[in-house]
Amino acid sequence: MSARGDFIEKFGGVFEHSPFIAERAYDAGLILVPLTAKGVHAALVSIFRKASREERLGVLRAHPDLAGRLAIAGELTEDSRQEQAGAGLDRLTPSEHARFTELNAAYTEKFGFPFIIAVKGLDRQDILAAFEKRIHNGAEEEFETATAQVEKIALLRLQSILPEN
Repeated sequence: MSARGDFIEKFGGVFEHSPFIAERAYDAGLILVPLTAKGVHAALVSIFRKASREERLGVLRAHPDLAGRLAIAGELTEDSRQEQAGAGLDRLTPSEHARFTELNAAYTEKFGFPFIIAVKGLDRQDILAAFEKRIHNGAEEEFETATAQVEKIALLRLQSILPEN
């Protein structure tokens, strides 16, 4: 495999199901050696922010619902599964699961993409509180909040792939 292919294989999933970001960053010559989480993150975020609004919306829509049907069916990406499990979303009570399901549906209907939050370091109650607050945001505010959360998730994923010395 080529250096480009290796890079895309390793970093193409950092932005959920959106390898075009890694492809464009590599092709634009933004990837500097030695690879660091901060350096790769800066390159990928630069591409993400330059992407069209429709492309960024596609990245948001590529994220799974929290504690949603993909989680129940075991169809999350490994990163998403670990992130949600780390926050206890795989151990919800029936009433908590019902509330997440209700909020997921209302949020997606209102904004056109799933609720996205970097769950590392948060627990079920933290996530639910953020969900309850953010569902009242305006559309533009929530688009900006969700894109910022996607960038944070990307950094956390990169830090697990490329731990800094």
